[in-house]
Amino acid sequence: MKHWLRLLAGMIVSASVMAVPTHGAPRRASPAAQSSDARFKTIYTAEYAWRQRLQGPGEDAPKDAALRLPDVGPATQAAKLARWTEVSKRLAAIRPETLSRRARVDYAVYKGQIDALLAEQRYREYEKPLNSDTSFWGEVLEWSRGNFRTEQDYRNYIGMMRDVPRYFDQQIGNMRSGLKRGFTPAKVTLTGRDIGVAQVAEAASPEASPFYAPFKSMPSVIPAATQATLRAEAQAAIRDAIVPAHARLLGFLRDEYIPGARTTLAAYDLPDGKAYYRSKIREFVTLDMAPEEIHQIGLAEVAKIRARMLDVMKQLGFKGDLAAFLKFLRTDPQFYAKKPQDLLDRAAWLAKTFDGKASQWFGRLPRSRFAIKPVPDDLAPFYTGGRGGPGIYLVNTYNLPARPLYSLAALTLHESAPGHALQMPLAAENTGLPQFRRDAYLSAYGEGWALYCEALGEEMGMYDTPYDVFGMLSYQMWRASRLVVDTGIHSQGWSRERAQQFLHDNTALADHEITTEVDRYIAWPGQALSYYMGQLAIQKARTRAEKALGPKFNIRAFHDAVLELGSVPLPVIDQRVDQLIAAGGKGPYPDEE
Repeated sequence: MKHWLRLLAGMIVSASVMAVPTHGAPRRASPAAQSSDARFKTIYTAEYAWRQRLQGPGEDAPKDAALRLPDVGPATQAAKLARWTEVSKRLAAIRPETLSRRARVDYAVYKGQIDALLAEQRYREYEKPLNSDTSFWGEVLEWSRGNFRTEQDYRNYIGMMRDVPRYFDQQIGNMRSGLKRGFTPAKVTLTGRDIGVAQVAEAASPEASPFYAPFKSMPSVIPAATQATLRAEAQAAIRDAIVPAHARLLGFLRDEYIPGARTTLAAYDLPDGKAYYRSKIREFVTLDMAPEEIHQIGLAEVAKIRARMLDVMKQLGFKGDLAAFLKFLRTDPQFYAKKPQDLLDRAAWLAKTFDGKASQWFGRLPRSRFAIKPVPDDLAPFYTGGRGGPGIYLVNTYNLPARPLYSLAALTLHESAPGHALQMPLAAENTGLPQFRRDAYLSAYGEGWALYCEALGEEMGMYDTPYDVFGMLSYQMWRASRLVVDTGIHSQGWSRERAQQFLHDNTALADHEITTEVDRYIAWPGQALSYYMGQLAIQKARTRAEKALGPKFNIRAFHDAVLELGSVPLPVIDQRVDQLIAAGGKGPYPDEE
């Protein structure tokens, strides 16, 4: 998200990354490497252009992208499987060691994307086009929150609305196929998910529909007569296409899908569940690891963070155990905003505070800036505390007693800058990367970086009080606990209640957020593992660089080296740090060998 440019959210790169040499004088790629590079470029250029033509709307799609709904029917799904199978075979015919230095990294990233896309087709992931807080209908509605500047923008939007019945019917067909084979989210995570659909299907009038929002205030450069025509066409599209499509979807959800969804929780209980969950670990961690290994790492990290939490409690002079302190944090009014705007204002203050420190910690900063907005009302009850990406930092102002101020600094560093709203634009603006890397988002890297930024906030002086430090530690504990909870649910038979209790006992999260988070882990196997595993990789790479370089270590150079990669599998971070160490702790990405 969890995000706005994550066109390939969660795309993976497996652990089969070829080592990048770290020695020798930089020189141009050899003729043999140039030949291999050309073959590889031909493959990815053609496939990625084809893939982009299939791209539809999503919360992560740029708002200036073409307004078109993808074909998700059986013929297209078969075509995807065939295309990516063929591309995978062509990639296997290229030996990575014959590629130039830069192309080897491109190959690792691209092969991971193809491996992920192919796995999704083989497991028929398209038959489950929703999880606990994201859905295809919600992604379509996201377009109503875009920027409409010209008459053509509005006409494209109206055309998209008219195509919604076809798109929804295809999605319903896919979901019905998943339902027949038991490939659905757990029923408990679908409670209330029909609310957003009902709001559209049961709107009092076309003008009351959220899809009509762009027409309420239109740019003055569009003539009044044209505005009137566009509004009339929009009302007709909502009445004749949007409302009927949502009504059919609502009936399907309420009468068929939600009642028939599986009652079990574990990914292991899905068709070919053990192999499926292992594929999700490879996808989101970018390493091929057993669930049991990750579970044990999680338990060890939880113990370390718990010790630090107890130290902060002593510093505060709190008399009582951790459970009593967590109860105090969850219930004392001093830790919660009284109005939604107060929460937004505090988030803005924290973001600007980082701006004043940025140049001390980063050499390169993106050109783009970001806005701070509340999570839309129709999403807020099911949404996380906040999400960010290029151009946006969303803060959830729903249920303020679940949004503690002491963790807002950590949330802001994660979702805005130097987290997602800094890292993702830097990747997008890096014209030295091929487009499939500029657009890509690997969760282990992106979420690992954002979580690393939360911990970095302590060094940067972003936490004003011990309570703020504890909030950061609670967020660290939350992500370490995910390693335990996700693997516990999906591979060890944990109940929903046991998972909730583990988070309740070990983090300062409010009970509402614990509920929404656990349901997210149930509905989205493996994704929760990416955060802490990614942070561990970045932190270990930094520790290694600090030890090797000693007084030559420069934090700005380290951060620039990690960020210039774009979004890469975790082994590539180690390879880049090897290069940084070999170069004496500074310098741009090495030239071709």
